[in-house]
Amino acid sequence: MDGRDWSLFLQPYEQAVEELKVKLKTMRSELKAREDYTPIEFVTGRVKRISSILDKAKRLNVSEDRLHLGIEDIAGIRIMCQFVDDIYRVASLIRTRKDLKLVYEKDYIANYKESGYRSYHMIIEYPVQTAMGHTLILAEIQIRTLAMNFWATIEHSLNYKYKKALPEDVQQRLQKAAEAASQLDNEMTSIRKEILDAQTSFEDNSNVVASILWGIQKLYTFHQVRLAAQYQNKFNEYFDIEDYWALEQLSLDLAAEVAKAKKNHNS
Repeated sequence: MDGRDWSLFLQPYEQAVEELKVKLKTMRSELKAREDYTPIEFVTGRVKRISSILDKAKRLNVSEDRLHLGIEDIAGIRIMCQFVDDIYRVASLIRTRKDLKLVYEKDYIANYKESGYRSYHMIIEYPVQTAMGHTLILAEIQIRTLAMNFWATIEHSLNYKYKKALPEDVQQRLQKAAEAASQLDNEMTSIRKEILDAQTSFEDNSNVVASILWGIQKLYTFHQVRLAAQYQNKFNEYFDIEDYWALEQLSLDLAAEVAKAKKNHNS
């Protein structure tokens, strides 16, 4: 093992992970605002542990002076999606970005591994501006559904336990679990519209409730105590019986009352 300063070696990778997470989360927010739906559920990232880097270098026969070229996933980003179709949408969006360069990609969904592993991998070249100047690093973006990620996390833990020499029966059970996870993804895709409609309805209802409670608080702020109490009572009544149509109408009426109270307060 060479005498390199690992904290300095890993610093650009840590910076890249943080920058990429921010950029991809921003993309998620923008898609949500533009389309009222985003294919990105959430984004995580990590820098590979030193022991894992050295283990992989040994396994791939990568010399220590070529770690930055031979180990492509020192910086790793993971993007979670609800549906398999979302994975390909996200991959397409990443391909068009000008702030990174796609080196190559591997579709382990259409061509899943013998173990059952499924995921979409993109190796990118990403520019990092450090105190010492501009540098390019390699990073891996993995795009998965939640079911794929659950399976992969379990497989990773078992491989660590058995030092990548899984017993035959464990391998077979993992393969069956991978098929079950794939069937789950397929089922979720088949009822995608119903799922998205339910999620949209839930979000709309949550926004209406938040809007009413905010409006009631504003009435108190403008010293409209009696009116605020009346709206609170109506809110409690409709919320208890889950009458969201009535709550939506209440929200509209309340917004008008808040606007009137504000005008009177400022005059």
